[in-house]
Amino acid sequence: MANAEEVIKKANYDRELKIYTDNKYVKTAGNILWNGCLLALDAALEVRKGKGRPSIEKYKEAAGKRDRKLLAAILAGYDLMHLSMGYDGTRGKTTCDSGFEWANTIIDRCAKLYPKPMTA
Repeated sequence: MANAEEVIKKANYDRELKIYTDNKYVKTAGNILWNGCLLALDAALEVRKGKGRPSIEKYKEAAGKRDRKLLAAILAGYDLMHLSMGYDGTRGKTTCDSGFEWANTIIDRCAKLYPKPMTA
């Protein structure tokens, strides 16, 4: 999260238009956010079994079986962080702010679901 926050600061926010003027940094911040979410999701859902990298469908399926609130966060977060910010470089501040909020939600939800070690 901290890395993405540092990157988005470089995107030059225009207060009058309420947009970031350099979408290269928006794309980078969105990708950093989504990659952080994937790390949390991998720990909480254990979808990286088998060959190849898991698709978003595997994450959705695993979250749907384990926690419906996490599934809702994945659906919203994927659209905002990965697609709108990461691919499209959407420059709207409210969209980017929502991406950061959903990243926090996904990471916090995964922390609650993370398999806790057994105590002796």
